[in-house]
Amino acid sequence: MARAAKKTTAGGDLGFEAELFRAADKLRGNMEPSDYKHVVLGLIFLKHISEGFEAKHAQLLAEYPEGAEDEDEYRADNIFWVPKGARWSHLQANAKQPGIGKVIDDAMLEIEKVNPGLKGVLPKDYARPGLNAVMLGELIDLISGIGFKDASNASRDLLGRVYEYFLGQFAGSEGKRGGEFYTPRSVVRTMVEMLEPYKGRVYDPCCGSGGMFVQSEKFVESHGGRIGDIAIYGQESNHTTWRLAMMNLAVRGIDADIRWNSEGSFHKDELPDLRADYVLANPPFNISDWGGDRIKQDARWQFGPPPASNANFAWLQHILHHLAPTGTAGVILANGSMSSTQNGEGDIRRAMVDGDVIDCMIAMPGQLFYSTQIPVCIWFLAKDKSNGIGRDKTLRDRRGEILFIDARKLGHMVDRTRREFSDADIAKIADTYHAWREGEGYADVPGFACAARHDVIAGHGYVLTPGRYVGAEDVEADAVPFAERFAILQATLEEQFAESARLTEVIRQRLASVIVPDERPNA
Repeated sequence: MARAAKKTTAGGDLGFEAELFRAADKLRGNMEPSDYKHVVLGLIFLKHISEGFEAKHAQLLAEYPEGAEDEDEYRADNIFWVPKGARWSHLQANAKQPGIGKVIDDAMLEIEKVNPGLKGVLPKDYARPGLNAVMLGELIDLISGIGFKDASNASRDLLGRVYEYFLGQFAGSEGKRGGEFYTPRSVVRTMVEMLEPYKGRVYDPCCGSGGMFVQSEKFVESHGGRIGDIAIYGQESNHTTWRLAMMNLAVRGIDADIRWNSEGSFHKDELPDLRADYVLANPPFNISDWGGDRIKQDARWQFGPPPASNANFAWLQHILHHLAPTGTAGVILANGSMSSTQNGEGDIRRAMVDGDVIDCMIAMPGQLFYSTQIPVCIWFLAKDKSNGIGRDKTLRDRRGEILFIDARKLGHMVDRTRREFSDADIAKIADTYHAWREGEGYADVPGFACAARHDVIAGHGYVLTPGRYVGAEDVEADAVPFAERFAILQATLEEQFAESARLTEVIRQRLASVIVPDERPNA
């Protein structure tokens, strides 16, 4: 357990954040969570940058008065310049006015105007008729109680915690749509603790709201490093989600190069020359309309052209393409990616095994995600398994071998529908992986972990489901609550119905394209 990061105040159990969210949620009324989140998160962000500015402003007035209105004095300390009309004190003074929505919009516009890095990021529709001015005023009063006016990082850290907690709660409120912008914290922590992004370039080609990057920075800080020890790069195709990511990173004081375009990473790779030391990604599962028929020939498809009907192996190969020579990656995918043989996916998986780019496979339990209750898996990839450095340890030669971990029995239910990993769960998974790749103290654990040679994997038809290798027994039905079993079975059935409907449509289209010969007798 020595590898597990110690719990800090910033990353520990949440208390006031939950109370704050409940209070904010009461003000929502009939407003949809998907709209309300931008209202609330925008105000939290505005409070964050205003508070950072005002703390620096007070310091300059005391120590260097002539620099108090010099924008460069703030930018030198990575603090956003905030014009007078955009400062939180001004908003608070006008919170009860009927025109508070326009005051907020004007503040957002002014901040974007003087901070080019925020151009197009901040929400600016607080004055719309459907937004209740009284509710906005009450939200401002509520958010005014967050943070401390000092020059330390305490306020930034506190507001960062609130922002992150609110993102997760809104994801839960939105259900399936919430999963499009948020990966649960315990899942991200598992990936980060395994890959140990201590220094170097971190990349996410479908970065959502930026949670992978926030947890990577937390890892660095908790192990004695500094923000800035890692360089962050990302891409996101949903503009609204990109804005959430930019605010999420800014509220943490994290510099990043996050690109947006509507075409996405496959068709318009914004960082074609980037070779990252670490990639962490949670791509959309089983995307069938990714436009694969337009890029059948591409330098990224080293292990075979991915099918146009499913983007899973396109994501894996895109990520491998962007890895540095000793880079490592963690990628969350649907379980079908471990065993599917449709449309050439089995051939690509075999080529990846033979090419020795798969380091570890983890089967995860169900109900970890807001967007789906079905189980998922994590692929860990390595560009060169013959050597490398994991933090301060030299890695052993792992060629010809893959580690399989079955984590389906780990985790605990935090509510009726969702499961989380504890610190001990995360440490158990990460420590097993580290021991295996470092060659220190690893041993197979029946039902949990097994290091399998490629010839054994070939004997299983290149299926990478961990249960085939670790010898996991089926969980006795009586050991699992009925509600939990039923939810998993129902989610699985819904997925199978959807796949059946998709295949039926494919068959219909192909039948329609068949030319039936004219069998009438010749005249």
